[in-house]
Amino acid sequence: MKIVYFYQYFSTPNGSWGTRVYDFTSEWVKQGHEVTVVSSVYIKSDLKPDRFLDTRYYDGIRVKIINTVIDNRQSKIRRIWTFLVYAVFSSFYALSLKADVVVASSGPITVGLPGLVSHYLRNRKLVFEVRDLWPEGAIELGIIRSPIIIKLSRWFEKRCYKAASLIVCLSPGMKEYVERKCRQARVVSITNTADLELFNNTNKIVIDIPGLNGRKYAIYSGNIGKVNNSLFLLEAAAELFNLSRNDIVILLIGDGQQSEELSNKAKLLGLDNFIIHGLIPKTDLVGLIQNSIASIVPLLDLPVLDTSSPNKFFEALAAGVPVIQTTKGWMKDFLNEHGVGFTVDSGDTRGLAELLIMLSDSPDLIMSMKEKTLRVAKEKFDKRVLAGEMLNYIIRL
Repeated sequence: MKIVYFYQYFSTPNGSWGTRVYDFTSEWVKQGHEVTVVSSVYIKSDLKPDRFLDTRYYDGIRVKIINTVIDNRQSKIRRIWTFLVYAVFSSFYALSLKADVVVASSGPITVGLPGLVSHYLRNRKLVFEVRDLWPEGAIELGIIRSPIIIKLSRWFEKRCYKAASLIVCLSPGMKEYVERKCRQARVVSITNTADLELFNNTNKIVIDIPGLNGRKYAIYSGNIGKVNNSLFLLEAAAELFNLSRNDIVILLIGDGQQSEELSNKAKLLGLDNFIIHGLIPKTDLVGLIQNSIASIVPLLDLPVLDTSSPNKFFEALAAGVPVIQTTKGWMKDFLNEHGVGFTVDSGDTRGLAELLIMLSDSPDLIMSMKEKTLRVAKEKFDKRVLAGEMLNYIIRL
């Protein structure tokens, strides 16, 4: 089978970004299918094209690269421009590449354009993958405010749903949302994956982090910005400092709009237990997560974010590390059901600080949770199992 996958953020484990599409498509290639991914260049990925339209191969996956760079630090106008450039040029590939099935992975919702072009003009079956709820997320966050643009965005969203033979959502909450929006659609939930081969590799070296100095730490990896509630982490570090527990560090691995601002605030407050290290390859991230007392998944308190399916949640489980998160959706229910983590309110910095103190002082509890997290990761989120599940749905279309 020939599969074309439209996804703007492709990366391998050598990058500093989620690898769901790499994980899935590399498994499909191993099973004899021809897979082409059409991607732009995310600043956190490891794609390095030489030309505007380039072709590279990664473990048998053909990747068509549209050399327009996406960076979380870009202005809103610049980001919209990169989305539109990708949508236009990927539509060329939608017309020219041979395919039995195309997958369009949103957000942004503009990725739906090449999917619709391929479906309507080349009569190919469309799988629409919902990684984020676009445009609902942008509307709740105030990114989209114009009534006309909101109306057009929602119309386009429904058009993508109706054209799709299958809609794949990355969380149960997203599945419920889509089913309400388009009752006649065929919708399934296939979450992000736990790469047990990578994150449960006990031979990984822990890279040296300046300022850590052998102290215990909780880790956050990802974008550093408003949506990710990054200020919450700084305030929790201040609570730890005020409680005379600056022996516990909150370590951020990543980059984003608020990186410099938060670093400067930490310096002004004299918080040496709040460290932003910057981007590192995922292969180097493994040891840091494995040796942390917890992985923190903080998000703003918004209904749309309760449906999130962040990579860091699954990476922590695969590494055998308890998760601390702030949403009220499926992740909260999952942690409660399986006993592999904790939930704190998104503004409860004192609660987060006290929870980190409890974990730091309870190594036996962390060890007992490690066994649970690894078992759950293997049973629920193994990348090979979930890649096979999605492929089976595609084959049966």
